[in-house]
Amino acid sequence: MLEVLEKIVNSRELWTLLYSAVPVTELRATIPLAITVWQLDPLKAMFLAIIGNSLPILLVMFCLNKVVELSQKYSKAMTRIIEAVFQRTRRKTWQKFEKYGLIALFLFVAIPLPMTGAWTGSVAAWLFGVPPRKAFGPIFAGVVVAAIIVTLLTMGVKILI
Repeated sequence: MLEVLEKIVNSRELWTLLYSAVPVTELRATIPLAITVWQLDPLKAMFLAIIGNSLPILLVMFCLNKVVELSQKYSKAMTRIIEAVFQRTRRKTWQKFEKYGLIALFLFVAIPLPMTGAWTGSVAAWLFGVPPRKAFGPIFAGVVVAAIIVTLLTMGVKILI
């Protein structure tokens, strides 16, 4: 039993899935790490990163109300942090979202730049009152496109090195 648990904890696949679900790394950092350091097959790394990066989408949109409510009730510091994130997200996305709607949400997530992933896209959708059913498709499609771009860039750099 301990050996099985050790294999799971040391699994490159599991870490790829988990790292891609974290807001700081998401798939933008995880795919290059999985391919170059952990030596995962690029398609496997991409697939796992897409799954991991997609897990938080609905969680964020469905749970953010409760998180905000609890922070306002119990933690002024956490409320300030959340408000800062919200202000930054509004500033970066409002004009684009107002003009292009769900296409802007897709593009915002699909372009693999720092702070433009599924987490920020989900927060933006929540802030603008987009129902999770409508927001999930464009955000998920953006995750897939970002994963393809990051995988291709990683493979290109790997080949050049």
